Amino acid sequence: MGQKVLVIGSGAREHAIAHALLRGGSVDEVTVAPGNPGMALDGIRVVSLGSSNHAALIDFVKDNGYDWVFVGPEVPLIEGIVDAFAAAGIKAFGPSKAAAQIEGSKDFAKQLMVRHGIPTAKYATFHELEPAVAYVREHGAPIVIKADGLAAGKGVTVAMDEDTAVHALDDIFIDHRFGNAGAKVVIEDFLEGQEFSLMSFVNGTEFWPMPISQDHKRAYDNDEGPNTGGMGAYSPVPQIPQSVVDTAIETIVRPTVEAMAAEGAPFTGILYAGLIATADGPKVIEFNARFGDPETEVVLPRLTSDLGAGISAILDGETPTFEWKTDGATLGVVLASKGYPTNVIKGAPIPEITVDADSHVYYAGVASDATHGLVANSGRVLLVETSADTIKAAQDKVYAIIDKLDTTGMFYRHDIGSKALNA
Repeated sequence: MGQKVLVIGSGAREHAIAHALLRGGSVDEVTVAPGNPGMALDGIRVVSLGSSNHAALIDFVKDNGYDWVFVGPEVPLIEGIVDAFAAAGIKAFGPSKAAAQIEGSKDFAKQLMVRHGIPTAKYATFHELEPAVAYVREHGAPIVIKADGLAAGKGVTVAMDEDTAVHALDDIFIDHRFGNAGAKVVIEDFLEGQEFSLMSFVNGTEFWPMPISQDHKRAYDNDEGPNTGGMGAYSPVPQIPQSVVDTAIETIVRPTVEAMAAEGAPFTGILYAGLIATADGPKVIEFNARFGDPETEVVLPRLTSDLGAGISAILDGETPTFEWKTDGATLGVVLASKGYPTNVIKGAPIPEITVDADSHVYYAGVASDATHGLVANSGRVLLVETSADTIKAAQDKVYAIIDKLDTTGMFYRHDIGSKALNA
């Protein structure tokens, strides 16, 4: 009898996690809470329990005999859901509340990196507008402004001039656009180079890196428009040499997990390192305490071993096996609602999407409507992922699928993966 697993979350990331668990073989039933109606197309069960309703989730796991829980999104992790599960005797894969601070507070992460000599941009933290503005005026641009807490990937402004930076500070301190997330602001030096995402399965001081990927944060083609949660991704990233990845593992991932353990907040779960390959070597832009979205949707399809068996081994204190495709490429493009990320216009009907065995549709912000079937219900609606022999072939293939769809009320970038082709 295979295992029963509950995945917490509702987006394309959780769809990809659930799909990979079912593909592995050791797990034969996956429920996602709260999930979304698009997941049902893959035989994934959903249950309408909110990811922050810890008590109801604990009861649900106990009443229905789930073997373990995978926590997808950052909010419940930062609220301490893994600690709540542990106190109830339930195995859950994800960091404790103390360890999740590495994402929950940019200032915490920066201080950790400085204490342990982990390469990152120089920074300063401010609690008030005036000294922050003075720092920008003195420092000049380009410069990076970050709300300290969670802002769903939207709390970062890369300001190419001082006025843009000051406007971002006004947004945070005066308009409170990010609520409590902006009670503190981290201002960083601008770093030049190609970005890449390096995610690892972690158990205390042991970790198992995944293939790297590259996300596309800006809303529109050619990296224009506002920052989003991510408009598409691809893996591998051929313009980042393996030597840079190896350096990142030894100078960033290893010292970070060792520092967390040494400071009494050992990390278990997925550690996401958002990195940049600078002329001085790889440096940290940000850490997340969970799988990245959309990176998960292009990295997990490259897993050839059993995801559920690997995580189950970690939860039981055993050594997991994670094996990955070493050839070909995987690429994914997000369809987003018009107006994303600022003034999202919901309700666009979702066309039926036909894909082959090497492609998949991962649903994110969708709802079910009696007349139209699935409709857009959030900023990012779905991601179409495909694998092929090369990045160019994967790119051609995914756009051949999307370009012929009726995407009225939605938009997408047309250049996902082009950085690899132009490198």
